[in-house]
Amino acid sequence: MERILFGHFVLLLLVCFGSLFSVPVSGRDGPITDHAKFIFGGLNLGPWKNGISELAQAPAPTVDEPPNKLVLAAKRTDRPDILRHFKHYLGGWDITNRHYWASVGFTGAAGFIFSVLWFVSFGLVLVVHHCCGWRVNIEGKRSDRSQRIFLIMLILFTSVVATGCILLSVGQDEFHDEVLHTLKYVVTQSDYTVQILKNVTQYLSLAKTISVAQVFLPPDVMTDIDKLNIDLNTAADTLTEKTSENAVKIRRVFNAVRSALVTVAALMLVLALLGLVLSVLGHQHAIHIFIVSGWLLVAVTFVLYGVFVIMNNTISDTCMAMEEWVENPHAETALSNVLPCVDPRTTNHTLTQGKQVITSIVNVVNTYIYSIANSDLSPDDDRYYNQSGPPMPPLCYPFDSQLQDRQCGSYEVSMANASLVWQNYTCMVSESGLCNTTGRITPDRFTQLVAAVNESYALEHYTPPLLCLQNCDFVRETFQNITSNYCRPLEHHLKIVNAGLGLISVGVLLCLVLWILHANRPRRKCL
Repeated sequence: MERILFGHFVLLLLVCFGSLFSVPVSGRDGPITDHAKFIFGGLNLGPWKNGISELAQAPAPTVDEPPNKLVLAAKRTDRPDILRHFKHYLGGWDITNRHYWASVGFTGAAGFIFSVLWFVSFGLVLVVHHCCGWRVNIEGKRSDRSQRIFLIMLILFTSVVATGCILLSVGQDEFHDEVLHTLKYVVTQSDYTVQILKNVTQYLSLAKTISVAQVFLPPDVMTDIDKLNIDLNTAADTLTEKTSENAVKIRRVFNAVRSALVTVAALMLVLALLGLVLSVLGHQHAIHIFIVSGWLLVAVTFVLYGVFVIMNNTISDTCMAMEEWVENPHAETALSNVLPCVDPRTTNHTLTQGKQVITSIVNVVNTYIYSIANSDLSPDDDRYYNQSGPPMPPLCYPFDSQLQDRQCGSYEVSMANASLVWQNYTCMVSESGLCNTTGRITPDRFTQLVAAVNESYALEHYTPPLLCLQNCDFVRETFQNITSNYCRPLEHHLKIVNAGLGLISVGVLLCLVLWILHANRPRRKCL
């Protein structure tokens, strides 16, 4: 991944998800080193209770069904592969394939070739010029006319360099800002992912503390909650650390790129202007220094042009690959090996665990309601607190025995209105803790019941977002937003940068030729 520093900002989301591979934790079958697979359903921590986690899972594809293979950005990436003797690369966008990098690197070959040709050819010209004493010798009226033409062309080419410097400065500034804007969006999405994980762990931890009249969750459920929390917390911490680390690296790289481009633009502009002045004044020795400097800087500029062409093609390839993957999320692609998306069978595992915890909490609540609150106990019973009046309705089970959604019965109360209904069954208590008015629960028990309901309600609403991480709905939405709002501006700004570099290279190249011709013309002798 480090070999694509310039494309890393687009793929940071992939890096964030793919970086959960370092801190080992314990699972059912031994240490878990792949937290991404755990979070997104790739590892099985075992059934929560009596095989319930095996229920309500979507059927897996049969072995006879051929995979739906999709080559991402196939047309864009159909380029010569220098590692295969310039045969066309047909593998599509694939950052794990060195042949892809060889083909995309070929797109910048023109800049590199021009750089080498310019460096060698102009170097030979300088050697011949200084060794053989070659000079321009134009006399008479034609000399004055030629000098005026040289001057006009020199001013024209200097203006071309100035225009290129302006384009480069504006383009790199907008490109840099757009990169940081994109990076900020991706980091925000990563933070949102971390917050989802932490919300789930917080509510799972609170679920362990749920008790109504000393009725707690079953021990096996608490054990599974502990295991799940360990891995969720480790994954969230690792994701935060890796995201911050990668974001710092990306900012450092693009700040360095920005500094390099600003330096090139400033040097080229100063070089062109001073070269114009010195060539007009005929300062031969001074102009020679600028000629050598320009010779080297033009070679560097051509190299930068090639690098930015590669960068532009890489970003365009990546944007098109993400766009095609969004349109075909279930196809087998190169992204399938990078993204932690899983099939429906493993995706349902975490959702089933969350449903099981909710069901266990409802069990705790209804056990208290049926066995204590709605029971007419004798005063000798330890559970007696003078409860009386009509029986209070139980809490609705949101899922059936197969953990599928179910409608609440007419005698049940939903999680949304349970606290309002149960408040009517709350009695006033004396100093001894017994009810002195009609009611089935004391204010203290009412508070415990409401806490349990709120916990169930929270888990029911925070588990689906976690499921979106598993089946890559979240990643798909993020990619869609990137391709819609960020890719085109990035490509546009890169084209401006490339145009600026091209104008600077050609402009300074032509200026160098004119500097030599104009500065080394025969000087008129003073009378």
